[in-house]
Amino acid sequence: MIHFQNVTKLYGRVLGVNDITLELPPGAYGLLGPNGAGKSTMLNLLIGQLKPTRGTVTVLGQSPRNNADLMRQIGFCPGFEGMYANVTGLDWVTYLLEMQGLARKPARQLAEDTLIEVGMQEGMRRPIAGYSRGMRQRTKLAQAIAHSPELLILDEPLSGLDPIGRAHMTELLREWIRKGRSIIIASHVLHEVEALTQSFLLISGGRLLASGTATEVHELLFRVPMEIQIRCSDGRSLAAMAIKAGLADSVKITAGTVGDCVQISTHNASELSAELVRWIRVGDQVVFELRTADDSLQSLFNSLMKIHRGEL
Repeated sequence: MIHFQNVTKLYGRVLGVNDITLELPPGAYGLLGPNGAGKSTMLNLLIGQLKPTRGTVTVLGQSPRNNADLMRQIGFCPGFEGMYANVTGLDWVTYLLEMQGLARKPARQLAEDTLIEVGMQEGMRRPIAGYSRGMRQRTKLAQAIAHSPELLILDEPLSGLDPIGRAHMTELLREWIRKGRSIIIASHVLHEVEALTQSFLLISGGRLLASGTATEVHELLFRVPMEIQIRCSDGRSLAAMAIKAGLADSVKITAGTVGDCVQISTHNASELSAELVRWIRVGDQVVFELRTADDSLQSLFNSLMKIHRGEL
């Protein structure tokens, strides 16, 4: 479905993506990375909006650059809001369907049906200028799926939606996937992507750092250096056991109103967690809370970048 061969995109002296090679068969994929990682650049290369500085990109066996026939097989929901404020959502989606080659009447009916599908039945005839961010996001998704594309490409599609809107949109996209259609969803939020697919591409600093299933991503989270906070009944005893087992790079203990808070910096959170269970079973230790002290996903990207640079 998608093939990148040694693709690099430069913005002057700034790297957008750096020497990416990958092949993806049809399916559902999450493109995961922090803000500024290169996700939007990859998506714009896929739709032909950008031309690679070096390397080749093919989508569905074709070059996407200036390829109108290929664009009819692709639906794209961009991260930016390039909509006309003085037209209605219905007129906007209708016009874009006409650009896909549909006649005016069937385009308008299809636009109306799709806007209802995404929950815009009450607002579709109002000017876009009066839309909330969530309404604009729904309208963007409507234009992306209205022509039933073979491949759907979404850039932060849940951004700006309230919890009810996120749940509705997630279910709509799940149904899209259940029908066997292909999708690539870019996000910096792991659980949003995990609700849709178990296949991930991790990108940071313009580099494709890793790929795999959700389970493998979670395993990676526990294999990189991180800080873990444990609130327990006897902080000194727990810290001593962690140091003795060689699982703590550094330890900080803070007395609290309910137990002690032990902050452990470790290179092996998975083994530390397993040992913690054993320590609780054989001793008198009571653990009230265990959590990561930092943003573990960001820590994963930082650590993967260090691995690529040979620092770990």
